Parts: sequence; structure tokens; C-alpha cells
Amino acid sequence: MLRLLTKIVVWILAISVGMTLVYRFVPVPITLTMIADENGFTRDWTPLSRIDRNMVSAAIAAEDGKFCTHNGFDTEAIENAMERNAKGQRLRGGSTISQQSAKNVFLWQGSGWDRWARKGLEVWFTFLIETLWDKRRIMEVYLNVAETGIGTYGAEAGAQRYFNKSAASLTRAEAARMAAALPSPRTRSVNNPHGFTRRYGNTIAARIGVVRRDGLDACIYE
Repeated sequence: MLRLLTKIVVWILAISVGMTLVYRFVPVPITLTMIADENGFTRDWTPLSRIDRNMVSAAIAAEDGKFCTHNGFDTEAIENAMERNAKGQRLRGGSTISQQSAKNVFLWQGSGWDRWARKGLEVWFTFLIETLWDKRRIMEVYLNVAETGIGTYGAEAGAQRYFNKSAASLTRAEAARMAAALPSPRTRSVNNPHGFTRRYGNTIAARIGVVRRDGLDACIYE
């Protein structure tokens, strides 16, 4: 039994490392989230060179201000999220873009007990992509597999859906509106944002300037 378990673990490690190495160079063809989407899915893999910098800056401003400096995990953000959620305030996660990329590419969304099982694997895959990919690749993959609307995945598909244009020509305001909806793209409106989503989009648009000024995206554009 011990020998069998050892073989299983070795195979799991080998497959996970192999897949991570392949996806360092090859576009991610499909994810479990896309397969499970009852609405089907629309996506169009687009190199980061053809995604406007506004979208990159907006993602960092909205999701992960320390993207260029952390090793995949932002302990301060996780602690703050736990404290905020414990106080019953607006629920907010502490996952980095690296963690979200690991989950979106290799794992499933999940809820309940299987969510905790996924979290353990998420740590492993986050470590792998931070080790085997550079930050530019992580961002490129993230902006191609993140859900940007009902049955819509990636920045390019989102830009086409909401603005009838390529992700290469997104304005600051458009990128901010898409980023504001990223945590919950099925319930937050991009075309006609209101309330919290509208205010958050305006905040992200303003933060884009801070991202540029402080070089928070330097690991991608240096």
C-alpha cells in the first residue's frame, strides 16, 4: 500500500510539473471551469502584447497590488480579508493573481468541503507557476482564462462582448470597468455598472495611474 501511494504521489508531481512546463509556452486550450459552464464558453487566446496595458494595470489595481513583488502569496492581504470577513463586512478574498491563475488553469471553483481540498492543491500549483513561469507569463495566462462575463473568458472575449473592440485598444475607463467585475462577472454589470460596481470601477481607473507611477507593473514592462 505504501509503495502504491508513493507511486501515485510521484505521478501526480510529475504530471503537475509537466503541465506547468508545457503551459509556460503553449496557450491553455481549455479549463475545468469552461467545461463546467452551463452557458458554454467564448474565449480567444491573445498574447499579452495584444492586450492594452490599461487592462494589465487595471487587473493589478483591482486584484493584486503587490503582484510584482510577492512570491505568489500576499499574507497581509489574506490576514486583512480574514479579519474583514470575520467582522461581517463585504466578503473579500485575499487571493493573488498567481493563486487565481493556478485555480483557473489547473483546478475547479468548488464550494463546501471540496473548496478546502482545492485550496491545498492551489498552494502547490501557485508555487509551481511562480517557480517555472515569469510574471509576464502569469499575467498573460490570467488575462486569457479569467471569467469576464457569462460564458465569456479572457480579456479579448470580454472586450469584444462589452465594447465591440479588441483588447488591444481598451481605454482606461473600459479596462477599469472590466476589472471591477472580475471577482463576480456573472452578477456585476460591465456595460451598465451601478452602485458599488460603478464606484469601484472609478476607483480602479484612478489607481491605474498609481500603478504606472509607482512601477507596480514593472515586472511585466521592464
